[in-house]
Amino acid sequence: MKKFFSKLTFAAALSVAFASCKKADIADLSPNNEGEDKKGISSAKGIQVVPNELLVKFKAGLSEDEKMEVLTMVQGKVKEVVLTEAMKSAGDKEGIALLHTSLASLEAVARLQGARGVEYAEPNFIYNHFATSNDTYFTNGSLWGMYGSTGTPANQFGCGARTAWANGKTGSSSVYIGVIDEGVMFTHPDLAANFGTNPGEIAGNGIDDDGNGYRDDVRGWDFAANDATVFDGVSDDHGTHCAGTIGGVGGNGAGVAGVVWNVKMLSGKFLGSTGGTTANAIKAIDYFTDLKTRAGLRIVATSNSWGGGGFSQALQDAIVRANNNNILFIAAAGNASSNNDAVANYPSNYPVANVIAVASITSTGGLSSFSNFGATQVDLGAPGSGIWSTVPVRSGGTTVGSYASYNGTSMATPHVSGAAALYASVNPTASMSTIRTAILSSVTPTPSLSGKTVTGGRLNVAGF
Repeated sequence: MKKFFSKLTFAAALSVAFASCKKADIADLSPNNEGEDKKGISSAKGIQVVPNELLVKFKAGLSEDEKMEVLTMVQGKVKEVVLTEAMKSAGDKEGIALLHTSLASLEAVARLQGARGVEYAEPNFIYNHFATSNDTYFTNGSLWGMYGSTGTPANQFGCGARTAWANGKTGSSSVYIGVIDEGVMFTHPDLAANFGTNPGEIAGNGIDDDGNGYRDDVRGWDFAANDATVFDGVSDDHGTHCAGTIGGVGGNGAGVAGVVWNVKMLSGKFLGSTGGTTANAIKAIDYFTDLKTRAGLRIVATSNSWGGGGFSQALQDAIVRANNNNILFIAAAGNASSNNDAVANYPSNYPVANVIAVASITSTGGLSSFSNFGATQVDLGAPGSGIWSTVPVRSGGTTVGSYASYNGTSMATPHVSGAAALYASVNPTASMSTIRTAILSSVTPTPSLSGKTVTGGRLNVAGF
């Protein structure tokens, strides 16, 4: 079983993240010497934070004067209070304060460790993304990840979706997946039929009809730009690619087919041109948690093909809220060719029962050269090298739907998200834990994953 730990401190997380760094690398993120590039991003060995920002959780009942004392300690001011509907439902009435400080962010965090009135303080980390049917890319053999244990050698290591389809298991429009990523081209010909809507919202009237704090969030919400436009053009190729693997329309004689042919997806866009922040990731996760309880949608999982940063208690708390509402959190293991047991990768390493961490395999069954692994921290492998899926492209001055092949644990993750939707469609009363157990217990043992993942196997939905 994947090891679950009750809590990690920020200091411990940083010590793990920096375990293989040189002294100079550590100095770049030391409290007094944050390295900043021209975009104002502090980083070292993949750990990136928004400079001069931090997240602070004040202890309950703290007075405004006491909060001001804390702000004075870090020469800070409140930029935003993150208080989502999911937080309120969980009994949190104060939320998390996003502070701007004149200090380097890690120096500010250090000053608040153990401070009276502060439950925790942490940087605002930056995350980045880690790419039988008659559909063209399936029939020509390109969509190898959908095949199974028989066929030509190049098609033997797919997830077995072909077998499930042949047995009439193609999904259900009552099952929802939240795509937490870049935006998604929901008008793509291979996605449009499988993109859902928020039933409590009326498009274009400028009113927050369902009272969730977001106006006109019909297809989801863009937390990076803070608007309802969840698709902003060709820069949203990664999110669109992931969506196609989850739920590209199958059997339509064109393009690709997702693991599940019939599903509803919604967008929680938080990755922009410079990545996404902890604050916005929390909002995106909580958005789907609240939407499930508010609208009664059967959101079985969120698909999370992104990562970076160190341990965040605030982000873990959001994942816990999703867990408490029976939503799986399916996460990419990372693309650093690293052992996640030794050097933690977030968010896939969070010790919460709804997390499924996914490594990438090749069409010949090997662990992809870029893929992270971990005998206790990475659950299973799934197709992630040479994966064809949906993307937006510019043609004749307009944005149109097309297809491209990408590599990454980002591409492996949506295979598992699609698997969760497929199992839920066949088993409409299945709980989150039942779906998770079904996915992990049905893997096909794979030599390259033995001792490298919890299950020692690759995704297999053939028996769903």
